Order: sequence, then C-alpha cells, then structure tokens
Amino acid sequence: MSQEASDPAPEPEAAADVTGAVIAGIVAGQSPRVLKEAARYAKAFGAPLVVANVDVTRFVAYEDPDGSVQTAAIDLAAIGRETEVRQITDETKAALEGCGVAWSMRWLVGDPALAMKKLGDELRARVIVVGTRKQGIGESIREFFTGSVAVRLAHRQTRPVLVVPIGETLADDQDFDW
Repeated sequence: MSQEASDPAPEPEAAADVTGAVIAGIVAGQSPRVLKEAARYAKAFGAPLVVANVDVTRFVAYEDPDGSVQTAAIDLAAIGRETEVRQITDETKAALEGCGVAWSMRWLVGDPALAMKKLGDELRARVIVVGTRKQGIGESIREFFTGSVAVRLAHRQTRPVLVVPIGETLADDQDFDW
C-alpha cells in the first residue's frame, strides 16, 4: 500500500483546491518536459497541477485512525533524502516558473504506480502525466524487475495516463535496448 508522506518543502504557488487536478509524477533529474506538458494540460483543463514524487525507499508501516501515515525505510542504514527533495523542489520551481497554473507538491511513499493511483483517486484527477524511462541497461534491468510505471498505471486504474517521451527518440528501424 502506498500513502502520502508529510510535505518537507512548502511551495509558493500551492493550489488551494486540488480536486480534478492534473498529476505529474516526477523523479529527480528528469527532463522538465514532463512538468511543462503537465502544466500545459492543467492550463487547458482549467485545473490545478499536483506534482508528485514517490520515495521508493520507504513503505507505509501503518496508518493512524486520523489518516496520518507512519512510514519506515526499507534499508535502515539509508541516508535521508533532503538533498533529493531540495533538488526536486528546485527543478519543479524552475520548470513551472511563469506557467500561469496553480501547483502544489505531494511527497508519496511506496510503489510509484500504486501511490499515484491512490492520489489520483483521492483528488479525482483528470489525468496522470509521467515520463518515459531513461535508456540504458541499468534502467532496462530495473524495469524488468519492477515493471513500467506507465503501463502499471494504465492497467490498474481508470483515468487517462499521458506518457511524455524524454531523452532521445529512436529511428523507426532501430531496436529498443530492453
């Protein structure tokens, strides 16, 4: 099960009501194109943008009756993610500067597809926007074991999933490096 974790960094352009939002699932160092496309769709829908990042090194230990979530690290020796949170926050602010869309951030834990599915259900999101994975053998191995977040979202919930190509595109006759 995946849940929302506490928000470690407030945003200046936080959207007050996020019902019907466009959700952008992002990771640190990702192309700003994912955020810009999500903002473009949010603007077209007249909806707020919720930027979500999932900490896959943590899981939900238990949920209190009041809805607050207690998480635990998968690796107890893992160092904090303050640097990654700051990087994601800075990249988001830079990509969305002047976009004209109200946006906020959500910090989730657990499995990325399940966490974004749950967030989408809670917000009654219009669409979930994610990027393609990076090319390379390391990402291919990771995807082999964990699966594609975009594919898992498309098969496990009912709202549309927009997959934004990031990185280099391949020629029509070029094989994909699985």
